[in-house]
Amino acid sequence: MAGGSIPSTPLLKDELDIVIPTIRNLDFLEMWRPFFQQYHLIIVQDGDPSRTIKVPEGFDYELYNRNDINRILGPKASCISFKDSACRCFGYMVSKKKYIFTIDDDCFVAKDPSGKEINALEQHIKNLLSPSSPFFFNTLYDPYREGADFVRGYPFSLREGAPTAVSHGLWLNIPDYDAPTQLVKPLERNTRYVDAVLTIPKGTLFPMCGMNLAFNRELIGPAMYFGLMGDGQPIGRYDDMWAGWCTKVICDHLGLGVKTGLPYIWHSKASNPFVNLRKEYNGIYWQEEIIPFFQTAVLPKECTSVQKCYLELSKQVKAKLSKVDPYFDKLADAMVTWIEAWDELNPSGSAAAAVNGSAKK
Repeated sequence: MAGGSIPSTPLLKDELDIVIPTIRNLDFLEMWRPFFQQYHLIIVQDGDPSRTIKVPEGFDYELYNRNDINRILGPKASCISFKDSACRCFGYMVSKKKYIFTIDDDCFVAKDPSGKEINALEQHIKNLLSPSSPFFFNTLYDPYREGADFVRGYPFSLREGAPTAVSHGLWLNIPDYDAPTQLVKPLERNTRYVDAVLTIPKGTLFPMCGMNLAFNRELIGPAMYFGLMGDGQPIGRYDDMWAGWCTKVICDHLGLGVKTGLPYIWHSKASNPFVNLRKEYNGIYWQEEIIPFFQTAVLPKECTSVQKCYLELSKQVKAKLSKVDPYFDKLADAMVTWIEAWDELNPSGSAAAAVNGSAKK
């Protein structure tokens, strides 16, 4: 596969949707055309729904704006954030595919150290289609990659691994830093390409970034709720991390794996650290109590589905985090609303009816 080209029939062509949240014209897709053009896109337009967003010719897409979200979800639309990239999770809900890849509109194609363009989507698919090893750490990283294996001392009973639910990719150029780190390191750029994928061990949380992320929607989709953030809320920029903490606790409970590392994308522009600080200010304080909450969260064995796990987590959020701030009471209610909306659009045991967006190509 020389020169960044992809096979004529790409992997999982009919089983994967690409979800993109945006407030602007999607010119960035031109760079991704060789990799994305044969896939279906779900574009979630944030901000003013009367604005027309331009999508380059030749892409197969659905476009949803705030009016569509209100029309499709009715009163339950209250659980979808406004003026925040968390709106992307609406795309997860309306997708009918087994897999999701989500990317931000300021993410471009990166190159590996040899100068070859990286097909990020293909690497995510490889991660998702191979098992994870959450129960025992393999010091040679991902033992399922070509040229690697389990090292001496790795229990044979655990070598079958666990199904991979999440593939978390990384970024060259602009790192995913919080506002205080951005302020003290304004010129720092990530130039380090590490050719590695590893499974995040069971019992270990991680800060999930939504700008280069893929997951198995059938295994973990209902937990991928990016919370109540942005307009009208006392916090922003914690949407993907909230989803990551909930998802990891549920993956650990259900015996599923989360991988991080490859693939890299090129993150082209840093957001304003002063604007970010306003959005993150509460979260920087709150996370000192949120993290211990998730580290000690236990789900009862009766929680055998993602939905049951998520509803149980929402109860624990209400019981234990509401004392931190009344916002968490509201967030816990939104978590319940999210699951109700998910189940309405994705009735179990039958093919869900297709939901039409405002624009199709």
